[in-house]
Amino acid sequence: MNNEAMISIIVPAYQHGNSIKECLDALYAQTYDDFEVIVVNDGSTDHTAAILQAYEHPVRIIYQENSGANIARNRGFREAQGKYLLFCDADVVANPEMLIKMKTALDNDQKAAYSYCDFMWGIKAFKLFPFSSDELRNKNYIHTTSLIRKIYFTGFDESIKRLQDWDLWLTMMEAGHTGTHIPETLFTVKPRKSGMSGWLPSLVYKIPWQKIGIKIKRLESFRIAEEVIKKKHSLF
Repeated sequence: MNNEAMISIIVPAYQHGNSIKECLDALYAQTYDDFEVIVVNDGSTDHTAAILQAYEHPVRIIYQENSGANIARNRGFREAQGKYLLFCDADVVANPEMLIKMKTALDNDQKAAYSYCDFMWGIKAFKLFPFSSDELRNKNYIHTTSLIRKIYFTGFDESIKRLQDWDLWLTMMEAGHTGTHIPETLFTVKPRKSGMSGWLPSLVYKIPWQKIGIKIKRLESFRIAEEVIKKKHSLF
């Protein structure tokens, strides 16, 4: 492997025994082959560990007590050897050309600190748009699964439990770093019934929020997180 071109793929996993193999299989089906995979098992008590131990391709496995996604991601970053970082949640299934297209986008835009793309969330298509600081201040539209130049990565704020990706992109923007958009769908998030990926599309597509019923507490946690992030950043 060439560290100057290598991508470190960091997969935080918590109770993802039913999805982690499909996620890893898609990564090892990539047309770009200069990468390493680091899975941080965040204290899973299901069969995640057994799936990882039996997996046929080389995977660096890090075990930690359940500490949350941001701590797991930062732990993976500290172990990463590549020039580029890609944080891939364990319920993400990448298209075969995801890595090469993300890497090519950065090669073609040397000023960009990261590349991001359109994606599917279940059956919902998320069509994004070119980087806009005004839009990013207004709302997060960039998924965590983006390719980042390691030298510009500022780390995830481990005190923030919601909207972690938005906080990261705002922190990087404050440091003068922007992204470049790839107008193609390059991965699919396969939502679980529990967890953020199971209910966020309802937030986007089912209005009014009151109809979500029991899930309103989670919506409230996002509203609180939004206020915390806005107070944190000088962009607001």
